Amino acid sequence: MRALVVNCTLKRSPEPSNTEALAAVVAERLSEHDVAVDFVRAVDLDIAPGVVTDAGDGDEWPRIHAQLLESEILIIASPTWLGRPSSVAQRVLERMNAMMSETDDEDRPVAYNRVAGVVVTGNEDGAHHVISEISGSLADIGYTIPGQAWTYWHLGPGPGPDYLEEQRGRDWAHHTGRSMADNLVGVARALSVSPLRARG
Repeated sequence: MRALVVNCTLKRSPEPSNTEALAAVVAERLSEHDVAVDFVRAVDLDIAPGVVTDAGDGDEWPRIHAQLLESEILIIASPTWLGRPSSVAQRVLERMNAMMSETDDEDRPVAYNRVAGVVVTGNEDGAHHVISEISGSLADIGYTIPGQAWTYWHLGPGPGPDYLEEQRGRDWAHHTGRSMADNLVGVARALSVSPLRARG
C-alpha cells in the first residue's frame, strides 16, 4: 500500500516546513503499517492554474497526478493563513478537480476506493475550517474520508511561535496524528476487500 503526502506549505525547499514536520509524524505511523510514503512539496513545482490534468508545456502537475493514482492514501497538509487553507492547497485541489471526470477500467471515478486525510499547522485559529474545506473537496472528488482522519497544531489566535519552535500542544497533535494514520489504513484495507462500485 502507498500513501502520498502533498505538503502545501508556502515555503520552498530546503526551508524547514512546520507542516511537513507534523505530517512526518503521521507518515511514521503509516510506515509502521507497512505503507510506503512519498512526500511532495507542491510549491517547489511549476503547477499551472486550472482544472485540467495536463496544462501543457512546463506544467508539472501530471507528475503529482500520476502519484495520486499510484497511492491508496492521500494526505493534504496545509498551513492556516487568514483562517483558510494556503493558496497552494487551493491550487492543488483545483487541479484535482479534473479527476472527477476520470474513470478506471470499471468505469468508477479514479478517486473511488482511495482514502484521504488532512494535516494542518498554524499559529492562529481556523484549523477545523481548513480541515472542513479540504475534506469536503476531497469527498467531492471521490475520496473516502474516514472518521477523524485529521490532526492539527496551533496555539490559538494571533501571532506566536511555530510548531518547530514550540513543544506545547505537540503531544495532542501527535497522538491525534497517529490515530489518523490508523483510521486511514483501516478504511483503505476495508475498501480493498469490499470496493465501491461504479455509479448507477
